[in-house]
Amino acid sequence: MFEGIYTALITPFKNGEVDYKSLKNLLKDQLDKKITGFVVHGTTAESPTTTAAEKEKILEFVKSEVSGQVPLILGTGSNSTAETIEKTKNAKGVQGVLVVVPYYNKPPQRGLYEHFSAVAQSTNLPVILYNVPGRTITSMELETIVKLSEIDNIVGIKEATGNIEFGEQIIKNTKDFCVLSGDDKTFLGLADKGGKGVIAVVSHLIPDVMVKLYRELKSGNKNALREYEKYFDLIDSIYLEANPIPVKYALYKKKIIDTPDMRLPLVTLHENFKAKLDKALEILL
Repeated sequence: MFEGIYTALITPFKNGEVDYKSLKNLLKDQLDKKITGFVVHGTTAESPTTTAAEKEKILEFVKSEVSGQVPLILGTGSNSTAETIEKTKNAKGVQGVLVVVPYYNKPPQRGLYEHFSAVAQSTNLPVILYNVPGRTITSMELETIVKLSEIDNIVGIKEATGNIEFGEQIIKNTKDFCVLSGDDKTFLGLADKGGKGVIAVVSHLIPDVMVKLYRELKSGNKNALREYEKYFDLIDSIYLEANPIPVKYALYKKKIIDTPDMRLPLVTLHENFKAKLDKALEILL
């Protein structure tokens, strides 16, 4: 259902406010380069520091600019089941919701099952699980994922451990389940094992490349795997500090957004990392 390359959209800021001019430029650039779709209000969007009113306005703006050209997936997860259900029920005009493993409170696997099951029961929208232990500490186990995949409207997972073998096990043990990578560097390797694409950060910078190489790989061209390796330095460089600090700097350098501004507690890219990222960006010239 959600196969392809999805960009986990940043939120541009300027003078402390959401910069809609830059967001418009970013969306146009992505659509011109044939991105498959967008995730709105994921972690990359600095969703912990945008207000409910801002989130609503951003979503309406994105829907207006995209105008049905590509699917939209809305991040509705939190570490409260009740809050996640409320956000999911209020998700309007999107094609699916992305629900992260509850962070900080470290639920056991049976708690994860009950959490995601309750969220799925609260909506008719397709639900995509999001496993990212680097952010949440708690990781979903294979047995839990397989059991959740049997719920009708839980249609896939964003698997962000970067462990291709684990992703392959999910693919082998589920049926009609969309396994999307959440790891920019290994997404094509997972696609080679049956993965259906990626929800990515580096796609802010190379959406056309990722769409092209994914299609080539799925058409049987294994050379796409080697071609993608050319971008590994760029991928490493956009994780020099916490996401989305470096990718905002890169978008600013590419003149797609007006500033690399962040909201506290995140701050702009440290001077010590700029030369390395500038060098990695040369591949885009």
